[in-house]
Formats: sequence, structure tokens, C-alpha cells
Amino acid sequence: MEIYGAERSVRRRAVIDLKRHRRFDVGPFAAFYFENYETMLSQIQEMLWIEKGGEDQIGDELAAYNPLIPQGSELVATLMFEIADKTRREKQLARMGGIEHTVSLEIIGERIEAVTDKDDGIARTRDDGKTSSIHFLHFPFSDAQITAFKQPGARITAALDHPEYAHMAVMPETTRQALVGDFD
Repeated sequence: MEIYGAERSVRRRAVIDLKRHRRFDVGPFAAFYFENYETMLSQIQEMLWIEKGGEDQIGDELAAYNPLIPQGSELVATLMFEIADKTRREKQLARMGGIEHTVSLEIIGERIEAVTDKDDGIARTRDDGKTSSIHFLHFPFSDAQITAFKQPGARITAALDHPEYAHMAVMPETTRQALVGDFD
């Protein structure tokens, strides 16, 4: 951690630049942050730096963040509902139970349903119907979908189809380009 501490500001700037191209909005307050090895390494290093847990903490951090590294035939995203006002956020999230099961990407006319990260052991929608502001999602691709995704200018749409939040957006080309390497 001593080396990381000395290089921290430079590394954080590089990761901020990397993440800028791996994020896009769907609707007024949903944002997809697509993860990869570099974003997860940075997250683990930051957790170790901030919490100062030492070597005893490394195993827990790896267990928490390794499932969010794409495995060659998928994209992995953190979906965040970004509502600054706490009262408004609580009301909105209370109406969006199960939204994690309505998320998809579409490419070449084929829909790719999001798969929730069951490994984290946390129910993202409570029994009372309130959803979390953060969801971890996997999008498993077929070989044909990967080939299509890698084509310059490929049209990829992301959608949330929940009665209380139904929005879709076309993935920016800069984001598509940044994600192509996740399939290698």
C-alpha cells in the first residue's frame, strides 16, 4: 500500500478518465457504469487504502469485486439511480421494486436480459418493494452478439422497462469503443 499511496493521485486520474468513457445515462437518473479489470483493481486498492485493513482485508475485497470483472463473453455494469434529494430518492426507489429484472441491452435486434449478481448475497429489492440505488448486472453475449458489438458504429440500446421507470437510450459510440476490450 506504500507504493499505491505514492502513486495514488496519478492512478486515480487515469481511472477517472477510463471510467468517463465507460458510463452512460438511461433516462433522468439511471446511469450504467461498465466495469472491467482496471476499474475493479482501482476499487480494491481504494478500499484497502481508505479502510487500512492490511493483508487481512485483501481476501474479502477480492471476493466482493472479482465477480464484477467481465469474463470474456459478457459485459458487467453497476447500475446506479442517482437522485441527489434524499426524500425524492426514497420515494422513487420505493416505487421501483424489481427493476433489476427489467434491464436489457439490444443489439442486432436481439435482447440481452441483465442477470443480477447473486454472488453478493444482498437482495437489491426488499420485501416492502423498495429497490436499492445500486445494482450489479451481467449481460451474457453470444458469439454473434460479440461480433456485432465489435463492429464500428454498431447500434446498442439499453433499456429499463419498469412501470415506474421506462426509459431507453442508445449507447454512445465512445462507450461502445471503450467496452470492446471487455470481450477479450
